[in-house]
Amino acid sequence: MEYFIKSGNPEKQRVACVIVGIFDRRSLSEAAATIDTASEGAIGSVMRRGDMDGKAGSTLMLHNVPGTFADRVMLVGLGKERNFDEAAYRKAHTAAAKALRQTGAIDAVSYLTHLPVKSRDFQWNVTQAVLATQEVYYRFDECRGAKAREKETPAKLERYTFDVPRRSDLPSGERGLVEALAIDKGVTLAKNLSNLPGNLCTPTYLADEARKLATGSPIKTKILEKADMEKLGMGSLLSVAQGSSQPPKLIVMEYMKGPKTEKPIALVGKGLTFDAGGISIKPAAQMDEMKFDMCGGASVFGTMAAIAELKLPLNVVGIVAATENLINGEATKPGDIVTSMAGITIEVLNTDAEGRLILCDALTYAEQHYEPSFCIDMATLTGACVVALGNVATGLFSNNPALGRSLLAAGDQVGDRAWELPLWADYDENIKSEFADVANIATRGGREAGAIIGATFLHRFTKRMKWAHLDIAGTAWIGKKATGRPVPLLVQYLLNVAARRTESA
Repeated sequence: MEYFIKSGNPEKQRVACVIVGIFDRRSLSEAAATIDTASEGAIGSVMRRGDMDGKAGSTLMLHNVPGTFADRVMLVGLGKERNFDEAAYRKAHTAAAKALRQTGAIDAVSYLTHLPVKSRDFQWNVTQAVLATQEVYYRFDECRGAKAREKETPAKLERYTFDVPRRSDLPSGERGLVEALAIDKGVTLAKNLSNLPGNLCTPTYLADEARKLATGSPIKTKILEKADMEKLGMGSLLSVAQGSSQPPKLIVMEYMKGPKTEKPIALVGKGLTFDAGGISIKPAAQMDEMKFDMCGGASVFGTMAAIAELKLPLNVVGIVAATENLINGEATKPGDIVTSMAGITIEVLNTDAEGRLILCDALTYAEQHYEPSFCIDMATLTGACVVALGNVATGLFSNNPALGRSLLAAGDQVGDRAWELPLWADYDENIKSEFADVANIATRGGREAGAIIGATFLHRFTKRMKWAHLDIAGTAWIGKKATGRPVPLLVQYLLNVAARRTESA
């Protein structure tokens, strides 16, 4: 499907479908009122009969509306006008996209992008419209058989246009479209990698995908093998890989399009391509979902692909620690003590708290090899974060208030929200070990503050960096499907960084 931006009158569109909004209590949006006038009250007549009352997310398709050139006019319920906000705006576009999929329309023009959203402009309107639509149209069929794929009915919509009120709004709309398509490219890549099963998406597969990402793009990729990690002293990461026959990989992707003297922003992702928990084995129920334990790494891939598409004038390094956490005769045992790349010894009291073990070495690598201006890691780290925040908000921790605020603002802006949790020194005692420098789980306090304890552990390895940690355990996948989060948040953050630097230049 192709997207376009234009400015024109709704009643004059020669397309298969024109989309307009109706507020609750049968209040017409401006575009709907225009069509109602042109059709001599056709929309009003439908509403008086009770077929459309404007409830949020409802849709009604009208055919051959008098006074218009379109084959169809879709009415989309917007909810109460006084309550119309960002969430309602996205819901309207989602509803429109779902209804369009059920039609034979090959092209459509949406006037929902005219709807005013407080503190947002038409660039934002278009970006959100495209992202909501792409979410509806996304399908993952790579693992289905050929016959099953043949039976899948393809979407008929080929051309989708979002209208803006004035010709002077076209540049903003076009910019919103460009940014949305880049974000969606990253989200789609992250989803596709995350949805693959563990027998296909192995650490080696991820390394190959990183090499492909570098082909014909400004990204340079290098892969550190097990022997390289041994030379660097990554005993913590390697301890997780011991139980698997799949070789671990440390995947490094460099995008250096900023000033040569400018330190890069480092993105570090947890790439556990399957996590059975090691000897501290997980319960069998829903263990299949542990293929999603590499969503943090997938989001690094997606973000790098998006910024390359946008050609942002930044220096960004993406690092993915990729391995499996399985069981064999060499697997790390509870109580084992390993030495990290930073020289900090770790008592592994629970082998299922492995994400922090691979991330700490990846974070040290980022610090020692790149001295980043900022470092952001993302990981499906703790079930405790799911308990705390559900699947609505990502857990955010940061040792730099400005960085934390910037990430929160970017998440609010793009609709990929996070919520900040404390990273206070009060929690440090909870990971004190009797035999090593630090334990990988809480040694006091039981199961309390699990997400904070995980972040506190990582902070031991990041105190010399401006750093943020995103716990995406509740947001990276829902049910059995990956969401692609936090790619939108990260890309929006980097867009904002690039914009600020351009303004100050």
